[in-house]
Amino acid sequence: MSPDPYDATFVAEALAAPSAVAVRHRVLAQLLESLIAEGAVRYERDGDTCIVRGRAVYTATAREHGFGRVRLDGPVLRDGVPATSPSRFLDEVAAVLDADPARLPGFARELEETVLKDALARHARTPGPVDPGAGHDVLESRAGDGHRYHPAYKSRLGFDVRDQLAYGPEFAPTVRPLWLAADPAIASVGASATARVGSDPAALWAAQLDGGPIIPPPGRVLIPVHPWQWRTVIARAFAPELASGALQVLGDDGHDYRPQASIRTLACVDAPHLPSPKLSLSITNTSTARGLAPYTVRNAARVSDWLAGIVAGDPVLGGRLRVIVLREVLGVAIGDGAGPLERDREGALSVIWRESLHTHLDPGEHAVGFAGLTARSVEGVPVVDPWIRAHGARDWVRALAATTVVPLVHLLVRHGVALESHAQNMLLVHSGGRPVRVALKDFHDGVRFSRALLADPGACPELESPPAHHGNANSFLETDDPAQVTGFLLDALCFVNLADLAHLLEVEYGLAEADFWAEVVGAVRAHADGHPDVADRMATFDVFAPTLEVEKLTSRRLHPDTEPRLRRVRNEWAAVGARA
Repeated sequence: MSPDPYDATFVAEALAAPSAVAVRHRVLAQLLESLIAEGAVRYERDGDTCIVRGRAVYTATAREHGFGRVRLDGPVLRDGVPATSPSRFLDEVAAVLDADPARLPGFARELEETVLKDALARHARTPGPVDPGAGHDVLESRAGDGHRYHPAYKSRLGFDVRDQLAYGPEFAPTVRPLWLAADPAIASVGASATARVGSDPAALWAAQLDGGPIIPPPGRVLIPVHPWQWRTVIARAFAPELASGALQVLGDDGHDYRPQASIRTLACVDAPHLPSPKLSLSITNTSTARGLAPYTVRNAARVSDWLAGIVAGDPVLGGRLRVIVLREVLGVAIGDGAGPLERDREGALSVIWRESLHTHLDPGEHAVGFAGLTARSVEGVPVVDPWIRAHGARDWVRALAATTVVPLVHLLVRHGVALESHAQNMLLVHSGGRPVRVALKDFHDGVRFSRALLADPGACPELESPPAHHGNANSFLETDDPAQVTGFLLDALCFVNLADLAHLLEVEYGLAEADFWAEVVGAVRAHADGHPDVADRMATFDVFAPTLEVEKLTSRRLHPDTEPRLRRVRNEWAAVGARA
């Protein structure tokens, strides 16, 4: 049961609990790890000890790991005593940071909000083992420890304490979106041309509202709104449309939904087969605004149709590997073209519906998001523990690589399309813990390609590019550089996603990181050897290049977002070949 959002005693207990201290240690550790890795702090080294000299002296034991990751062993010490304040750390070492001083207060706020939000989440967790076979909807709330590199992994700026308890996925709350009806003149709609659901928007809306009190009005465009978004943004920012009747309030959804790990995507509890709405949410989490830009909403179904067609027509992806593409079948955006003084409107009233994984799973199949593969119980036991003990770490990784990594590389090399396959965008489909296949999602702003290098350029839809005022300089779909396409995949897949799994398996089960990557590379090379006709394209999309560029996720918060902030790291896939 979710905590009462109005229970101040629960909040005070959470902040005083030992788990809150552990959260502070984690935030500080990830902060220092990322600053060292990105070269954003001046420090000295004495063996494995890193020393940061500011107005206080901070020390930590740090070691380098694969793909440019730095990991601390033990807490960050301040003048020899365990440190507990991320904002104090930033203040005391500001003189040795590569940072714009004007950005530090905002970043410190993100870190302290992360401490607060994660302390509440940890305090609400139920002791005991987490069943990895419980199903992906359950595991979204029970096995979500957040980003393991970014220090502001749970900031949720915009949520207060009550909002966190009412809408945070860790608390498995019930959420009912508010439905609005819009004049078509103020709405843009992007519908799938080929999906079973979504190609007829009115039919999708009717299915979503079936059994509830709302009767869809004819001739209007329907859009659900997160309750928080309605209360804090829409009623104010869209007051003229509400006053004129261009926007009409229909009422609350009749179904119960639960937030998934992304917070803004909701899964239907009482009708799991229904598509999941991804709703605009004007909060910032992991340093990223969670609105839905209208151009991505309009691109969503086009990209999904394209990818689904590629997979269905490929005998490896759609045949032998049976890859699941969770298509984004319908998008609606209201308020496009907002002026410079109305930026809070743009992307604030949008939705993208995504297919439910329940409609794709075969009998006996279950799924878990890749973020859940590195999660632990309250007692610290890895969620995957029963699987690793049953199958053996090395054999399990071999099966994982063959079923989840190989299809991504095949899509890149054979077709020229890279997916941003970080841990929230991939789900492992398994049978009793044994990897069977992969489900992929979140394509509307998570693809990169070079049109000239596509296997079938004619099949690629015309896609809208980000507008000039779009904030993220590293957010683009097309490039002429194949290295940028390849790097887009490897950055997301390896730098954070698989690197964290490799580290867990080494620490808990003795599988050396080098052996983990050897299994991954072995699966990729075996697949490539079986398809010699794409050898030239393997050279173009060189996943075995000695180095690759990865984003400086923390440095992005320390400087204006005016240019891509990247660093070059060693590619462990190439290192495996050098050792062989």
